[in-house]
Amino acid sequence: MNLSSSRRDFMKATATTLLAPSILSTSSMASAADGDIVGHGSHRYKIQAGWGKLDAAQFPVKNCHEMVMDSKGRLIMVTDETKNNILVYDRSGKLLESWGHEYPGGHGLTLWNANGEEFLFICDPNSGKVTKTDLKGKVLMTIEHPSKVGAYKPEDKFLPTETAVGPTGDIYVADGYGSQWILQYTSKGEFIRKFGGSGDEDGQFSTAHGITVDYRNKSNPTLLITSRAHNAFKRFTLDGKYLSTIFLPGAYVCRPVIHGDTLYAGVCWSRLRYLNQTPNSGFVTILDKNDKVISNPGGTKPEYRNGQLQLMVQDKAAVDGILMHCHDVCIDNDENIYICQWNAKQTYPVKLARI
Repeated sequence: MNLSSSRRDFMKATATTLLAPSILSTSSMASAADGDIVGHGSHRYKIQAGWGKLDAAQFPVKNCHEMVMDSKGRLIMVTDETKNNILVYDRSGKLLESWGHEYPGGHGLTLWNANGEEFLFICDPNSGKVTKTDLKGKVLMTIEHPSKVGAYKPEDKFLPTETAVGPTGDIYVADGYGSQWILQYTSKGEFIRKFGGSGDEDGQFSTAHGITVDYRNKSNPTLLITSRAHNAFKRFTLDGKYLSTIFLPGAYVCRPVIHGDTLYAGVCWSRLRYLNQTPNSGFVTILDKNDKVISNPGGTKPEYRNGQLQLMVQDKAAVDGILMHCHDVCIDNDENIYICQWNAKQTYPVKLARI
C-alpha cells in the first residue's frame, strides 16, 4: 500500500465530510452520562465513568497512560505521578496496591509472561530508559540510550514509549517520542537491530507510539506498530521487514491491544476540524481479525464505501466530558474495556462494560 496516495485519496474523500452534521456536535443533543451506551454492532458498552476513582490526595494521578492485566486478573496501571507510578486495581475498581516513585514520565507498560513468571517493562521517555521489573517493582534490567550499544549517536533523541516481547524473548522498543526507530534486543538486553525511522515511506513512522506482537496467525507472528500521526498501524516481520498498513482515517491511534481475534486501540485525538488533531476528541476503535473496523465506542459508526474506510471521529454528544484523550485500553476476560486517558484533568480510568 502506498500511504502517500492513500492520504491524498482520504483528503479528497473527506473534504465535504468534515462539514457533515453527523460529525459536528450540536448543542441540542444531550450530554454524555454514566450508564450511557456506546459502540456499534455486536460491540456495545455501558459507560462506568467512576469505576477507578480514588482519593486524589492519597493516590494522585497526572496522566493514566497504560494498563495491563496479569494472570490473576489484577489491572496494573502506570501513571507519570511519582507519588505512585503504579496503581493496581481489582476488576471492581478497588485499589489493591501502589508502588513506584522513579518514573517521572511513566508511559509504556508491557506485561511479559515467561513460562508462568510475570514481568513488567516500563518505558519512561522523560528519563530515556526502559526498565524491566517484577510485579512488585524490583528492577531487574535497564535499557538506556542506544548510543551505549552503537545504535544511535549520543546526540540522537531517545524517548521510548512502548515495548513488546517476541516469541523468543526478544525485546522490541518503540522510540515513539524520539527518533522513530524500533530497536530489537535479546532478552538479556543485547542489541540486535533497528528499523523504521522518521518519515512518510511505508516502512517509516510518524510517532511510533505503540507496538505489540500479533499472534493471531500462530504459524507466522508479526509486529503491529503504531504510526499515530499517519492514522495507521503498520505490520512488520519479526526481523523488521515492512508488510502492510492499516489506515484508520481520522484516528490518532495509540498502541494496538489484541484480545482473542480482536484488535482494540485508544484514539488520543480525532480529526474534527481542518484534518488536524482536535483536543478532547478521543474514542476507542475496534477491528476484527481481517483488520476491518467493527465498532467505535465513543466515536462515529464505522463506514466503508467501495471498500474504503471513511473518516472516523469522536461522537462528542455521546462522550463529552467523559472521554477526552484515550491513551490506552485494557481488555478483561469478559471483554470489558478499561480506558486510560492522557490530559484528562487528572481523572482515573473509565470502564466500558460489555453488553
